[in-house]
Amino acid sequence: MSMWGKILGALFGFMFFKHIAGAIFGLIIGHFFDKAYRQDFNQLGGFGRFFTDPNSLKQQAIFFHSLFSALGHLAKSDGKVTDREIQIATALMDEMRLTGDARREAQDAFREGKARDFPLVETLKGFYDASHGRRDILQVFLEILIQAAFADGQLSQEEYNVLEKVAKPLGFRRRDLDYLISMYEAEIRFRQRGGQRTHGGTGRRQQGASGQQSTYSEQQSVDDAYQILGVSSSDDEKTIKRAYRKRMAEHHPDKLVSKGLPEQAMEIAKKKAQDIQSAYELIKQKRGF
Repeated sequence: MSMWGKILGALFGFMFFKHIAGAIFGLIIGHFFDKAYRQDFNQLGGFGRFFTDPNSLKQQAIFFHSLFSALGHLAKSDGKVTDREIQIATALMDEMRLTGDARREAQDAFREGKARDFPLVETLKGFYDASHGRRDILQVFLEILIQAAFADGQLSQEEYNVLEKVAKPLGFRRRDLDYLISMYEAEIRFRQRGGQRTHGGTGRRQQGASGQQSTYSEQQSVDDAYQILGVSSSDDEKTIKRAYRKRMAEHHPDKLVSKGLPEQAMEIAKKKAQDIQSAYELIKQKRGF
């Protein structure tokens, strides 16, 4: 609830009338200002109606508009949008629990992003400014798009080109993008480690992009755990713990919400955090610390 109208009204009322009655009069005027201010936000259409906190309204609306328009641009990267890509966008809306006006706004943004002349770079620069350049928020945004690009089991060159185009105005270099992509590939494999064991008991079966099963060994699982944390098996315990804390801080739900990540995007960040935690626990188990 906004209190600034009451506070400033009381202050200016006291300054103008030079007594407590003036402060009370200003307080009353400020109350009506605050009420009108809240109603103005509540009457906003689209994403504006989905959020109840006026202070984060604009930033979160920009987040979703930028995300789904970029997703539409990503889907159109090879010249056509397939039913599968529409299903991916729809599934993301479901995962974020977007309904009603907010969902329609997301669909409109997706359609806008498909246009050949869509101003992607300018849109992302606006998102960067609205996020105050907070790298953890921008990274989650980019990671969501990477996840969407991999939803069909592979990353095409056209999709990579769009991701690179997205990364640059958000402050990420090509090597940063490649780093995040390699981490996500490791996460995909690592999430499948609980699959069916092979007869020999030394490995597990995972489903490859081609639909054929391949063996995913314990050693591969450990290698992917190191990749998820962004460290090497040759790193010492201190380095690994520091990398773990850094990665968890980048995806800690409470920290991300406080910095402006919409709660509706939090489920994806939580899954990342769970992967990081599981990877760290596996490394701890194997190394005995």
